[in-house]
Amino acid sequence: MSRHVAIVTDSTAYLPPATLERHRITVVPLTVVLEDRAWEEGTEISARSLAEALAHRRPVTTSRPGPETFAAAYRRVAASGAESIVSLHLSSEVSGTHDAAVLGAREAPVPVHVVDTGMVAMALGFCALAAAEAVAAGRDTDEIVAAARARAERTSAFFYVDTLDYLRRGGRIGAAHALIGSALAVKPLLRLADGRIEPLEKVRTASRAIARLEEIAVEGAAAGRRGEERVDIAVHHLAAEDRAEALADRLRHRVPGLGDLHLSEVGAVIGAHTGPGLLGVVVSPR
Repeated sequence: MSRHVAIVTDSTAYLPPATLERHRITVVPLTVVLEDRAWEEGTEISARSLAEALAHRRPVTTSRPGPETFAAAYRRVAASGAESIVSLHLSSEVSGTHDAAVLGAREAPVPVHVVDTGMVAMALGFCALAAAEAVAAGRDTDEIVAAARARAERTSAFFYVDTLDYLRRGGRIGAAHALIGSALAVKPLLRLADGRIEPLEKVRTASRAIARLEEIAVEGAAAGRRGEERVDIAVHHLAAEDRAEALADRLRHRVPGLGDLHLSEVGAVIGAHTGPGLLGVVVSPR
């Protein structure tokens, strides 16, 4: 088993702490700025605190880590014995995190391969897990990067949000799309496409939108399977635990060949751009 290649990702992968420890994955946190005070995601601000702030319309913004933050993380990883690093990050279409990692890698004492996965949330998390599994199998750096990229190509992410206003304010979706959604009083379904968050469908009520999200996930899991391989699924939410648990239970019974099913509340960075009420499903064939 090779431990000479280390895996680094960022806090928007939303991998459970036990999983990070088991696979020896290092996380670099993004920052949430709430009323002019900066907090590190995952360590200093909870998703629930963020949801309360958003509900009261308090100003919230997000910030990428600086290049020096990445350089420091790479130095720590190298000091622990890594001879090279594969650093996997959320889509460069929605964040400057990848660019900061590239700059930080120039100061690293060992080679760093920075990968723009084009993913967010557990769609990124599944890529990091694929890379970690390749490390455990003794693969070389190029094979580890290829494993992460292959997992990204097979992974799909779909989202329901109560309103597009948070995405519009954060510049993650066009104002025209947000205006249409508000004017028609529809509940939007979104998808991740080419690293960008794009409208998928408009549904008239929240219950119908969530039912449609379920159908899309089931269809995506069936279409993505090859032979007898398993399909991993993640269900995300923000301040919508009951809805998320019910959706996860239904998917557990409806998806043939289900592998791991992760259920989690998103962190503050993704939550700041989607708002309370978010439901997301990530479908990732192995």
